[in-house]
Amino acid sequence: MSLAVDPATYTLAAQFLALEARLLDEGREEEWLELLDDDLLYTVPSRQAALPRSAEINRDAWRVRDTKAHIVTRVRRGDQGHAYSEVPPSRTSRLVGSILVEPTDQADVIAVRSTLLVYRQRGIDVHFDLIPARRADLLRLTADGPRLLRREVVLTETTLKTPNLGVFL
Repeated sequence: MSLAVDPATYTLAAQFLALEARLLDEGREEEWLELLDDDLLYTVPSRQAALPRSAEINRDAWRVRDTKAHIVTRVRRGDQGHAYSEVPPSRTSRLVGSILVEPTDQADVIAVRSTLLVYRQRGIDVHFDLIPARRADLLRLTADGPRLLRREVVLTETTLKTPNLGVFL
């Protein structure tokens, strides 16, 4: 594993993840959409608890498998009040850490791995969810800044304790 990226590239990736978390936590999904590459693939594969670590992630079965068009539809449904799983809307706080940035064989794409902890609370409900995950991203470096090209979110839990995945991870 090569960790040979320059400090400026690392900082660019870390700033991207921080900006993304802030936009989502503040409910600024329309602005967040601008950070997504047109060729985006966003997946949350299924995880099996009874299997050994080497085989527990099933990349042929997904909890979520969205393109940018799917995500735009989800955001617009929420804007129109048609995303009933988000009524009332979730209040979130994302903590992103353990960021590793690696070069890829494409000069304009970097691989970024991170851990994510999402605190989620809805309306006046006193209950809250904690959603821990690991993410593997590909960021395309463009003249307009980094764009999320691929994201795989591997949930730590095999059985979700949150009622739905109506929030972006």
